[in-house]
Amino acid sequence: MSTVSATTTRRIDAPAERVLAALADYRGTRPRLLPEQFTDYEVVEGGEGPGTQVRWKLHATKKRVRDVLAVVSSTDRHALVESDENSSMVTTWRVETDGPDASEVVVTSEWNGASGIGGFFERTFAPRGLDRIYGELLDNLADAVAR
Repeated sequence: MSTVSATTTRRIDAPAERVLAALADYRGTRPRLLPEQFTDYEVVEGGEGPGTQVRWKLHATKKRVRDVLAVVSSTDRHALVESDENSSMVTTWRVETDGPDASEVVVTSEWNGASGIGGFFERTFAPRGLDRIYGELLDNLADAVAR
C-alpha cells in the first residue's frame, strides 16, 4: 500500500481572507461551488470552519463512488483540513496571499492507495480525475468571490 496524492492549484483574484471564508462556509457558499461529481451534500454539524462535519458522495467515475463523512479542522489560519471518517482520505485547502487582491489556493487530497495492479491504476488516474473535479470547484470559487 502506498500513499496517493492529488494536488490542484489556482490563482484567484480576491483577497485570501475572502477566499478562505468562502471555503469555510459549508452551509452557504460551499454547496454552490460543488461540481456535479458531488451529490447528497449535507452539513451534519456546525457549518462554519473547524468543527464542522459534512457528508457527500464523490463520484470519481461513473462506477466509483466514495461516501465521504468529513470532519473539518485547521492546521493554521491559512488552511482547512477535511478528514474522511470513512477512509484514509485527508483533503487540505490552503489559501495564501498572492498580491494585494489575489490569493493562491492549493487543494491536496491524500489517501492510502491499493496495492498491485489496482494500485498502479489508482496512482496513475485518480490524481488526474481529482485535478479535473477540484479544478472545476476552484473555478466556481473564483466566480463566487469575484467582486
